[in-house]
This record gives sequence, structure tokens and C-alpha cells, in this order.
Amino acid sequence: MSSGGSKDASDLLPGQNLAHILPPSWRSEVQRWFDEDTPSFDWAGFVVGEEEQEAILWGKSGGVLAGVPFFDEVFKYAGCTVEWILQEGSAIPPDSKTKVAIVRGQARQLLLGERVALNTLSRCSGIATVSRRFRDLAREAGWKGTIAGTRKTTPGFRLVEKYGMMVGGVDPHRHDLSSMVMLKDNHIWATGSITSAIHSVRRVAGFSLLINVECQNLDEAREAIEAGGNIIMLDNLVGDELHDTAKTLKDQFKGKREFLIEASGGITENGLSGRIGPNIDILSTSAVHQGCPHVDFSLKIQPKKRS
Repeated sequence: MSSGGSKDASDLLPGQNLAHILPPSWRSEVQRWFDEDTPSFDWAGFVVGEEEQEAILWGKSGGVLAGVPFFDEVFKYAGCTVEWILQEGSAIPPDSKTKVAIVRGQARQLLLGERVALNTLSRCSGIATVSRRFRDLAREAGWKGTIAGTRKTTPGFRLVEKYGMMVGGVDPHRHDLSSMVMLKDNHIWATGSITSAIHSVRRVAGFSLLINVECQNLDEAREAIEAGGNIIMLDNLVGDELHDTAKTLKDQFKGKREFLIEASGGITENGLSGRIGPNIDILSTSAVHQGCPHVDFSLKIQPKKRS
């Protein structure tokens, strides 16, 4: 295995669309979002009525536009149409008011979908923005490995958050417990050893799933590799200890075992440069999606012309 083999969002060819990989089932979430936001009467909708109107989607803070398919589907559900001026993945300039899209439909329906659509777009774009910064910092430092977001996502909103990571250019890591085997400290302590945990799970997971093993030191990492681990997660190792451990493992098992080394634990934008190195293949972090500032959008119905 070697690092740098996967494409990020910036490697997508013209015309390729990340929305194409979304599962058909996600659309059912939109009705749940509406059920939550309008559980009973839409009182204010009475005021604006059914007249056809046009609303402008404005980007009011800098960031990366992400979440277009979710925004589209919300307004499709509300019986409206969306015309995009900026493409998904585009940079919205800071300190300016940028026209991003035009939404058309009945006034009441525009306002019915407004907050649901804006909240989703703002959150997804915020994640894409931070993800893009991480990706760019790593590339500017000359590192060719993979930055990945973790599974520490919002319950019920994971698909949107993982989508934002991909638009921003980082790897979404595993999407759920079924995507890859990850043996963390609790699995190992409950089983008795790294070796027994790996051998036990391989019997049920078969050959097609990778096994990622959390290791606290060099000895644990060696054991994981010898037992058949595919990805060795060096958790909370920093500085010389991280890079010396990674180099020792790569040198010792060169030509004997194939594995990737993942660094994880407390990785932030400010600390990113200290974790990247020639023997690190993956950096996994929750900082690309936890606590991200949202990108600020607003939707404004155009004022009626006075006769």
C-alpha cells in the first residue's frame, strides 16, 4: 500500500458530480426535516400567499459552496426550482455579498423551505471550507498523503457532513461501523490482546474489509502488523515519537508486509505541520467537521414593484 493514491475533490474532472454517489435513500430525510420544522400550521405563510416569486440566495461570508443537492431537494419538495450561479466547490469571496443562486416558486413555499435549505447549506459549506483549508495546508507543505474526517459526526446528519468533507477535498474515512473494521483500545482490552482481536474479527469480516488498529506505541504497532492489520493508527503520538515510530515500522517491514500508517488524536490546523511526514500515509481528524463555523447565506424574496 502507498499513500497519495486517492483523489480528492480538486482532482475531479470537469463534469464529474459528487451528487452522483449519494444513495437514493437520502431523499427521504428531506421529509423528516420538514416534519421537524413545520409540525403544525404555517401561520406566517398565510400572509404571503401563493403568488409566484423569485428569491436570491446570497453568500455573505467567505467559504466553499457545498450542499447543492440537499438545497435542490428541499426546494423540489416545496415545489420550487433552483438556478445556480456558482457551481458546487466554488469559493465564495469573503467580505462581500455574492449572488449564489435564484430560487423560484410560490411565496409561501419559498419561505417554507428557506430555513431548512439554508441550515443544511450553511453547515455543509462550513465543513467544506475547513476541509479545503486542511487539504491546502498539507499540499502546500508538499505532503501527498490523505487527510480524513472521522466518524464523530452529528447523528442523523452524517451524510451531509461527510459530503461536505468530500467537496472540500478530504477523505470521508469510514462512513459507519460496517464500512471498515476499526479496533480501538476498548476492543483490544475487552479481547485481551491486539493479536486475538485481529484474528477474531478477520474470521467474520472476511478478506474484503480492511482492519484498522489503534496503537499507543511501537510495540503495539509491531504486534498489529504481524497479526495482519492493514492500517496502523498511531493514536496521540506527536513530534519525534510519531515520526521515529513510523519510520521504524516502515523500515522493519519493508518488503514483508503491506500497511498504511495513520496518525490521529488532537490534530488541528495549527498542529497539522507537525504531524505530516514521509512515513505518515493518513491524518485523521474531527477538526474538519466538529466546531466548524457555518458559511453565512441568506435567501431574499425580491420586493414587488410598485405600480
